Amino acid sequence: MAIITGLSHLANPLATAVQLETSSSHLDGIPKDLEDWVRFESSKLLQAAGILLRLPQELIAQSIIILCRYWIGADGGSMLDHDPKDAAAAALYMTAKPSPHPVSVRQVFVVFSYLTSRSGFDYKMANEGDVTNWHISGVDYEAARSRLYAIEAHILQVLGLATHVALPFTLCINYLQTLDVFKASRREGEAVAKLAFQHLNTALLSPQLLYLTHQPTALATAAIYLAAREVKVKLPETSWWEVFDVDREELGFLAVAMRSVEGFAREERLKWEGRRVPMTIEGLREEIERRRTREVGGAR
Repeated sequence: MAIITGLSHLANPLATAVQLETSSSHLDGIPKDLEDWVRFESSKLLQAAGILLRLPQELIAQSIIILCRYWIGADGGSMLDHDPKDAAAAALYMTAKPSPHPVSVRQVFVVFSYLTSRSGFDYKMANEGDVTNWHISGVDYEAARSRLYAIEAHILQVLGLATHVALPFTLCINYLQTLDVFKASRREGEAVAKLAFQHLNTALLSPQLLYLTHQPTALATAAIYLAAREVKVKLPETSWWEVFDVDREELGFLAVAMRSVEGFAREERLKWEGRRVPMTIEGLREEIERRRTREVGGAR
């Protein structure tokens, strides 16, 4: 990722067109749509694991962004380098480590083992899940710990130790206050804030990698725009988004992209009904081979 200067605590290094055009995973033979599904599923897994570990949403968001950065570009990590579920675990562990909410390797792998042992996982399962009696053996733990440390080192190498992530959540509240959204009706203002945060969290799952292609200022602005329309809260009639350095074209693109994630999720459920998105190297290779076999059979 490119190094940024200036107010770096408010901005992120954005992915380049070249990085978005191809990836190490694609060069290794993983089809683009499969890559998108694995990234989507890995992000959902990280979200569920973070909830089970009682981690703040900001930290969970950072880990998802770190993982997505790791997998982009021809020089990035490949989904065939390490099991995607292990790469997700490493991203969460390394993000939490320097924070006020560190988690141990054992905690991380107990939670990931619990979630990936199910036929599927969702946020309700994460909120209601109980891993108190879930354990991994000593041998499995030692192997898992070695894998995690190796993947952590690889992620840091790929990112050039640049793990800074600026998030739009605080900006979102500041912008709402600037727009006097809480002034007319606090209840409506809180409803807008809640919906805006939902849009920001949903955007983390976007196959368009919105957090890697747009700055937090633009993401916060688009989330407010959508939320205000949904709650029917009137915002200034002028082009208020320009105050936050966002133009109409970028605002429109982000609004459409944020709302399209739900459709992508529905498509995933339909496409993979009865099967699981592969989260291991072995599973990915089997899926690639299954597709090749189907293509050969269809060509005859």
